Amino acid sequence: MPDTTTTAADRFSFRSLRADLCTRRAQPMPPLSWPRWLRWLPQVLVVLAAAALSATGADATATALAAGHAAVLVVGLRRPVPAWWLSTGFTVAIVVGHPPTHDNRLWVWVVNAGALFLLSLRVPIPSAAAAALLSAVLPVALKAAGCAVGSWSWPTGVLTAYALAVLVGSFARARREDRERLVEQIAVTAQERALRTVLEERARIARELHDVVAHHMSVISIQADAAPHRVQDPPRELVRELASIRANAQEGLAELRRMLGLLRSPAPGESPEGTAPQPSLAQLDTLLANVRTAGLAVTAEVRGERRPLPAGVELSAYRVVQEALSNALRHAPGAEAVVRLSYAPAELHLRVVNTPAARAAAPTPGAGHGLTGMRERVAMLDGDFCAGPAPGGGYAVTASLPAPALSAAPTTDMEASL
Repeated sequence: MPDTTTTAADRFSFRSLRADLCTRRAQPMPPLSWPRWLRWLPQVLVVLAAAALSATGADATATALAAGHAAVLVVGLRRPVPAWWLSTGFTVAIVVGHPPTHDNRLWVWVVNAGALFLLSLRVPIPSAAAAALLSAVLPVALKAAGCAVGSWSWPTGVLTAYALAVLVGSFARARREDRERLVEQIAVTAQERALRTVLEERARIARELHDVVAHHMSVISIQADAAPHRVQDPPRELVRELASIRANAQEGLAELRRMLGLLRSPAPGESPEGTAPQPSLAQLDTLLANVRTAGLAVTAEVRGERRPLPAGVELSAYRVVQEALSNALRHAPGAEAVVRLSYAPAELHLRVVNTPAARAAAPTPGAGHGLTGMRERVAMLDGDFCAGPAPGGGYAVTASLPAPALSAAPTTDMEASL
C-alpha cells in the first residue's frame, strides 16, 4: 500500500506555488472578528492609505502614476494575487519609464510592500515567501541596471520592508486560522457534549424503565402460576394456557434482563440505587417535604380526580417535578415554587413555576442534564414539553403527558404480598 503521509516538504511544490500565485480568483480580505463595531477597520485603513499615497507625486505625471499605483491596494482587498502582479508591473514601468525623484520615490516601494502584505494575508507562508523573493529581486536588479536613484541603502530598506510585510501578514493569517479552528473545535465540542448528555439521560431512563417493565412481567408470571390454584378443578386447557403465559413471561423477562441488565447498573460516577422501587406521584408529598427542608418554599395544587396512571407516566412525571424543583433550588435561591397537577381524561398536565431569585445563585458544577432529561422523558411518551422564563419573572416548566385511565384489575393474594 502506498504511503499517504503528507509532509510539509511534499506540500511545498511548484504546482502549489503556481496554484497560489497564478490565479485570478477572488479572495476577499476577511473583516475583524472582534470587536464587531470595528470589523471593517482593516479595509478602511487600506483605502485611506491608498488615498494618501496617491497624493505623493512630485509633479502631475508622478501624481497620476502614484494614484494608479495606489489603486492596486484597493484591488488587493478582493483579489490580492492579481493586485500583487499589477503592483510589480507598475513598479517596473514607473522606475524605468518615469523614475521617481529623491522626494517622492518612497510611494513606489511602499505600495509594492502593501500589495505583498495583502497577498500574505491570503496565501500560505511558502507562497508568500516565494512572492517576497520575486519582489526582492526587482529593486536589486533595477539598482544594478542603473534604473533606480539613490544609494544601495534603498534596496536594503525595500528588502526589509518586504520581509516585514510577509512576516506580519503571515502571522496575522496564522492567528486568524488558529482562531477559526478554535471556534470550530468549540462548536464540535459543544455538539458532542450535548449528544453525550442526551445519551446519558436516555441510558438513565432506560435503566428506570427496565425496572418498571421487569416488575410488571414478574407479576404476570406469578399471577399465571398462582391462578390454577385459586380455582377448584380448573380445565386442562386453562392450565395449559396459563402455563404458556407464565413460560412466555419468564422467557421475556430473561431476555429483557439479558439485553438491558447492563443499563440497570449505575453509570460511571453515580451511586448504586439498590433495589428500591422506582418513585411515582404517590411519593410527591415526600418529595415536596424534602425540598422544603432544603430551603425552597413550595406548594402543590391538584386539579381533577387523582387516579392511577401507567407506571412510565408516573415515573416521568415524578422525575420532571423533581428536576424542576432541583433547578429552582440551584438557580433561584430564596424563591418560591408552585407545583400544579391537572388530571384530564386522557392526559396529565403538570407545571412547576418558581419566582425570581431573592439573591445571586452560587456557581454549581455539573453537565447541566436537567432540561435535557426532562425533554427526553416527555418525548419518550409522545408528550409536549416547554421550559423558559415565566411571564411575571422566574422560570416555568410545563409538560403534558398522555395518561389513559387504567382499567381496574382484581388483586390476587400473591400480588398483594409483593
